[in-house]
Amino acid sequence: MGQNSSLGTAEQLRDPNYTPPMAQAIPLGIQHVLAMFVSNITPAIIIAFAAGFGFGSPDAGVLIYMIQMSMLFAGIATLFQTIGMGPIGARLPIVQGTSFAFIPIMIPLVAGQGTAALGALMGGVILGGVFHFFIGTFIGKIRFALPPLVTGLIVLMIGLALVKVGIQYAAGGVPAIGKPEFGSLTNWTMALVVIVVTLGIKFFTKGIMSVGAVLIGIVVGYIVAYFMGEVSFDGIGRASVFVMPVPFKFGFEFSAAAVVGFCFMAIVSAIETVGDVSGITKGGAGREATDAEITGATYADGLGTAIAGIFGGLPNTSFSQNVGLISMTGVMSRHVVTIGAIFLIICGFLPKIGAAIITIPIEVLGGGVIVMFGMVAAAGVNMLSDVNWNRRNMMIFAIALSIGLGLQLVPDALQHLPRAAQILLTSGLLPAAAIAIILNLVLPEELEE
Repeated sequence: MGQNSSLGTAEQLRDPNYTPPMAQAIPLGIQHVLAMFVSNITPAIIIAFAAGFGFGSPDAGVLIYMIQMSMLFAGIATLFQTIGMGPIGARLPIVQGTSFAFIPIMIPLVAGQGTAALGALMGGVILGGVFHFFIGTFIGKIRFALPPLVTGLIVLMIGLALVKVGIQYAAGGVPAIGKPEFGSLTNWTMALVVIVVTLGIKFFTKGIMSVGAVLIGIVVGYIVAYFMGEVSFDGIGRASVFVMPVPFKFGFEFSAAAVVGFCFMAIVSAIETVGDVSGITKGGAGREATDAEITGATYADGLGTAIAGIFGGLPNTSFSQNVGLISMTGVMSRHVVTIGAIFLIICGFLPKIGAAIITIPIEVLGGGVIVMFGMVAAAGVNMLSDVNWNRRNMMIFAIALSIGLGLQLVPDALQHLPRAAQILLTSGLLPAAAIAIILNLVLPEELEE
């Protein structure tokens, strides 16, 4: 702990209300932003590509706007957590960001429909956020229905649903599929540079370097891509200097599939937040989280998501990689995270930053995404290691996984169902989660093996 002596006493560092000296607090706050930056903007990019308005399309400006909203509302939702308002917010150093968990539900909602699908998507985000807010009133009472068998399976399924995206991007992205350049050596070189650099930094450095490994990997991949002639800066000059968020920019449509999907995933996301809050209080302060902290964190999650949806942002949730960062630095100050949030909010008003981000070649992003989504799947496996693998639990896991993953791999198997049901079931995530939750509640515990 010697490195932290200039920051404050051990007692102070465990106190969420303590503020370290500004000279240390500002870099620590920005460090939190760097640790979550890539993960926070990736969902907007994935949804834009799935819908068909990614980099280089005539509607790329819409993607720049969505990237800005990802930064702006991650910052605002983080302030709900760190500063709080009445019962809202855990008043802990929780960093909020755009959630990966909803991507498997969002992709089928927007697939190939361009910007036309965004009204229904935002309707789902807003109503899902309102529902998520209400979960805060009974979150403590539903935890029993979600043991590690269920939560681990859900997180594993999120990772498995997303790994395809990483490989597609590394090979050249959806627009290149079916063309000779898809999977070319040039494309794979850019992606592999990112993966190799990320691994090297993760294992051979310590501290913030290690935590920011994916970001550093992408920066190195970007530099390599630039020298390969794969980067164009045209868009940055065209982007405006300052933009205000626009309420209902994409309209608001009610889609049953979107609302059901987002409400179901809100429950999953709420449970994830419970885990993060517990992780922060255990890792940073050596105690259990209080009910008020868990309830407040869930309220902040839902409110952050609903407000983001109004302005064209995607669902927000607490970011687990920042929980790890708190355990690592040992600094529990919520004010440090507030500084990081202010930095994100400033970025959210500056379209030049979004325009700079979309100069990153999709293959470079693919290398980072392969690592990130692999880590999501690995986190699910890690949660499953707490399960007692008796015959009952193995059967629940087997059926949930094979139906969930199977429907995701063969979406046409449900072509005779209504469109809304197809969207919900072919995500793979909802059927797997529903089967696991129901079987776990219904099947008797076996007495003897």
